[in-house]
Amino acid sequence: QVQLAESGGGLVQAGGSLRLSCAASMRDFSVRAMSWYRQAPGEQRGLVASIGSGGTTNYADSVKGRFTISRDNAKNTVYLQMNSLKPEDTAVYYCKPTYVSVAWGQGTQVTVSS
Repeated sequence: QVQLAESGGGLVQAGGSLRLSCAASMRDFSVRAMSWYRQAPGEQRGLVASIGSGGTTNYADSVKGRFTISRDNAKNTVYLQMNSLKPEDTAVYYCKPTYVSVAWGQGTQVTVSS
């Protein structure tokens, strides 16, 4: 059973940075594409960034140039470096294997104040 544990969220001022981490208990982590999603209050959960098993990355237009997704296969961990944060980035952030249906983790709250 896959378990996902997101961490690293917090309260930051606009223009600041945060680094999110997601530890995944998956035996085949290194061959799985992984994604970060976010859900703001009153909105549906949406894709933020993805990284393939070979390191290919994709980003939502709203975060391009500000966010960077990366992975450490030795630690079964995927990261999301978030720079130049804006109030509209405020949301609960989740990670998940991109193409595998698994239960969502608890997420990590990111709050950006103006």
